Amino acid sequence: METLTLTIAAEAEGERLDRYLAGEIPHYSRSQIQRLIDEGHVVVPRVKVTKANCALRIGDTVHITLPDARAARPEPQDLPVDILFNDQDVVVVNKPAGMVVHPAAGNHDGTLVNALLHHVKDLSAIGGEIRPGIVHRLDKGTSGVMVVAKNDAAHQELSRQFHDREVEKEYVALVWGLVQQRKRIDASIGRDPKHRQKMSTRATRAREAVTRITWARDLKGLTLLRVSIATGRTHQIRVHLSGIGHPIVGDALYGGVHRRVPGQFRALQRLTRPFLHAERLAFTHPRTGERLTFTAPLPDDLLEVLMAVTPFELQPTLFARPEDGAGLGHPDDE
Repeated sequence: METLTLTIAAEAEGERLDRYLAGEIPHYSRSQIQRLIDEGHVVVPRVKVTKANCALRIGDTVHITLPDARAARPEPQDLPVDILFNDQDVVVVNKPAGMVVHPAAGNHDGTLVNALLHHVKDLSAIGGEIRPGIVHRLDKGTSGVMVVAKNDAAHQELSRQFHDREVEKEYVALVWGLVQQRKRIDASIGRDPKHRQKMSTRATRAREAVTRITWARDLKGLTLLRVSIATGRTHQIRVHLSGIGHPIVGDALYGGVHRRVPGQFRALQRLTRPFLHAERLAFTHPRTGERLTFTAPLPDDLLEVLMAVTPFELQPTLFARPEDGAGLGHPDDE
């Protein structure tokens, strides 16, 4: 069993216990949290009997015992998956938007793991039965390159590379407003104290996060960006860009959906997800030591919207790098 001890900060003063726990252990549903409380797995020493509606106070400690998971093993499903590379140690895929990486509450099938179990044999078991081979994740609405381990040795080495920040991850994003070139965002991220489904740079319990804008293109009211992250916190790019006043277009959770837009941007209303794509991933092969780089082109749903809102005179050189005479920044400018 896993045990957690949480200390209540000022932001959670007066909050109901069950609502507070829903934010702290988001992989548990509200009914599962209620069951934990009813079965005595949650204890607040200050009160004699711990109930779901217990109002928390600053400084309270909450002790939680999480029973061993008894989730069913995901079943292989013949789902389409774009495999960019596949050998005895790793598989690299171009994940489509709308696909969850692994099973979780509300997403028990139809995930990338279900697809990989059909297309790829002998995934690493380190991630457990629910997340075999999964070393890192992309949000449901984010498309792009991911690497998955096929054996435990590869999983351990790739995990080390991610931890030691040896993996290069570059994304394409379209944001509101004009973003300055060579921008570095260094702001820790944690669970938002007021909105538990969101992450925030205002969280009391936060982890270091660094985001760099490596390239930018002014689209007259929008900016097309390439963004590199050294860390991989939940919603990192979305939180950081929103935090500097430039939310990702189409990102309803972090302020990127505008009900009224100028006529030249009307095509943006066709977006059903944040305009965020994991374009490039580079890592060292866990067996051979070779440095590998994989890229995935911008998917059609994003490309069509982008071209519709890009001024005609900018379209021929839209993705040109600064060394070609276009763009606002360069990875080596910092």
